[in-house]
Amino acid sequence: MARSQGPWSVAARKLLPAMRGWRESFHEEPELANQEHKTREKVVRALRELGLTPTVYPDFTGVLATIGPDRPGPVVALRADMDALPVEEKTGLPFRSKVPGRMHACGHDVHMSCLLGAATLLVRAGPRVKGPVRLLFQPAEEQGEAGGAGPFVERGCLESPKVDFVVGQHVAPEVPAGQIGWKKGPLMAAADRFRIVVRGSGGHAAYPHRGPDAVVAAAEIIVGMQAIVSRARDPVDPVVVSVGMVHGGTRHNILPPEVELEGTVRTFRPETRDAIERLLRTRVRHIAQSLGASARVEYFRGYPVLVNSPPVTERLVGILGEEFGDAQLEELTAPVMGAEDFSRYLEHVPGSFLKLGAGVPGPPANLHSPTFAPPEESLVVGAAALAAAAVGLQER
Repeated sequence: MARSQGPWSVAARKLLPAMRGWRESFHEEPELANQEHKTREKVVRALRELGLTPTVYPDFTGVLATIGPDRPGPVVALRADMDALPVEEKTGLPFRSKVPGRMHACGHDVHMSCLLGAATLLVRAGPRVKGPVRLLFQPAEEQGEAGGAGPFVERGCLESPKVDFVVGQHVAPEVPAGQIGWKKGPLMAAADRFRIVVRGSGGHAAYPHRGPDAVVAAAEIIVGMQAIVSRARDPVDPVVVSVGMVHGGTRHNILPPEVELEGTVRTFRPETRDAIERLLRTRVRHIAQSLGASARVEYFRGYPVLVNSPPVTERLVGILGEEFGDAQLEELTAPVMGAEDFSRYLEHVPGSFLKLGAGVPGPPANLHSPTFAPPEESLVVGAAALAAAAVGLQER
């Protein structure tokens, strides 16, 4: 496993015991989206120990703090997400979750610990930090279309002083530990959600001819939506339509009057996003009608496309190259269909979202997996990367 030797990395490695302690504390007591009350208390306590004055909200579990609020240089915001997932942990870690059915299966415990580590480095750096550094501890990233970034922006997290650049990162099991992945332009997809309620007549399963069958109509709809992807859009324009939930029926010999479907749509281009919604609504209704059933479609716009600013990303590559060496930076050649509400910040402020290497030898543990456990090297590299990014963007 490669180890970084730049000045921020050397300092971050000395902070590893503290970051390990934060990470273990967060990991042992995971909290779901918008319920991060104990997590907030831990973050606030750590920030106050650094001499900072965190801002908290009566109706929102985010935490905001600023290092050097009166400094004249550019304002850089650094973001970490806070929420866990409803996953039963199976890592076997000595600090595994103490809360049944909840786990930091997406690495947000690592993200918070890295940001606290970077904050410590930047506070200790003193006047080397030329401008304010805004620390954004954001709840509810996993919430879907109602994620925590939007409400945080509405509460002024990018204002007073106005933020010039924003940087975030996410652990990535597909990137080797010790490395950082980067990409200019679109990195992560827009994510929308749909809910479809299919109505038939219901009745005895032995007599399906006496009325439209909601189950058969729902099955045809599931298959028919895939033709939107394969036959109704440019094949070089990425689109995903997936059904993740199917609910209906109470007994093997009763045809239910109603079947409910829920799923997600992922796209990269605004015009494609609009077109897929129109096509999905139309096709679903037509398929249901062709079988004598009816269908109601609800469509919810979620996170927008995450687009890294090319100029800011180029600057970050240079900054991180000086800190880690070019060999530790991996240019990502293709975007991914996952989504992130860091995209909400990028709608207002130029910035870049990095992939923090968390891959280890052996079969990879995927994000949201009950066995996902980023290595400690991610803490060192993540804290050093955020500190280097903040100071570097202010100096150049």
